[in-house]
Amino acid sequence: MPRQTPLHEVHQSLGATLTDFAGWLMPLRYGSESAEHNTVRTDAGLFDLSHMGEIFASGPQAGEALDYAFTGQLSTLAPGKARYTVMCAPDGGVLDDVIIYRLGAEEFMVCANASNYPRVAAELADRAARFEAKVADRSEEYALIAIQGPRSQEILATLTDADLDGLKYYAGLPGVVAGAEALIARTGYTGEDGFELFIANAAAVPLWHALTAAGARPAGLSARDTLRLEAGMALYGNELTEEITPFDAGLGRVVKFDKPGDFIGRAALETKTEPRRRLVGLVARGRRVPRHGYPVVDASGTVVGEVTSGAPSQSLGKPIAMAYVRAEMPENGDLAVDIRGTREPVDVVDLPFYRRKK
Repeated sequence: MPRQTPLHEVHQSLGATLTDFAGWLMPLRYGSESAEHNTVRTDAGLFDLSHMGEIFASGPQAGEALDYAFTGQLSTLAPGKARYTVMCAPDGGVLDDVIIYRLGAEEFMVCANASNYPRVAAELADRAARFEAKVADRSEEYALIAIQGPRSQEILATLTDADLDGLKYYAGLPGVVAGAEALIARTGYTGEDGFELFIANAAAVPLWHALTAAGARPAGLSARDTLRLEAGMALYGNELTEEITPFDAGLGRVVKFDKPGDFIGRAALETKTEPRRRLVGLVARGRRVPRHGYPVVDASGTVVGEVTSGAPSQSLGKPIAMAYVRAEMPENGDLAVDIRGTREPVDVVDLPFYRRKK
């Protein structure tokens, strides 16, 4: 049976369509997924992300342990700041992409994907064993609620005295929101401004109700997926897998070869800086939607890649997709997606498809 988040009964009361996602029973949509998508782009949407993992690393060498376990240099992260990075296997394949928050001089929190966090916790504990650091998987203790969209700060400010104006992107601070102790992080997965609120399980339902009463509207996983696709953000299991390196995914920036010491995957990644494939954006010229797993073909019909994610774009009014194609393909090659035996022409575009107005 899929696991339930602390907000399960709330989702049921709202008539949500529930689905099994990464072993969790999650709200796919509450009504119209296009309306939920547009709410986040124009107003403020509310997401239950309690299926994500929270793994803590603490101790005098916690930063050095994270430097060894992940590709980024986390030991230089200032308290109150966050950083996106990846955990690689020894062969350079991606095991997960995470956000790491520095909570204090000797304490960090790793937010890992729902499908991967038990493995990330085990790997991190193993990799940290040589350092003066402790690793604790505290995912069972936390709920995670995200408010995303241009009105997010306005709404959240009615429920907290925390300095939201001073909280920059990829930063977090402790605060009280609607009476609940929280880590307030200015992070998200939608391409919009917004906040992620890490709270104790018992605080989830009251906080959700307070946020909806203040004006945020519930949004499900379907909207979250189309929002992140428009923003060109990778999804583990689609754009990122154990067969994909950070360089394949256009994430070479998160691999820090210049940091002191070794890290897992370094030797392999040093030989793979020239990727075999590259991640591109595709915009369909017609109305049929390229979906995950569909072949990408060139003008001669030769398969040169594969779609990783695809959906109708509410913001562009056209179907869009991300796909891996051969690295040697020209930047603006004549490509199509094979949709059930029919070649549907696409235009290759730079990612992301959508950028919010500042």
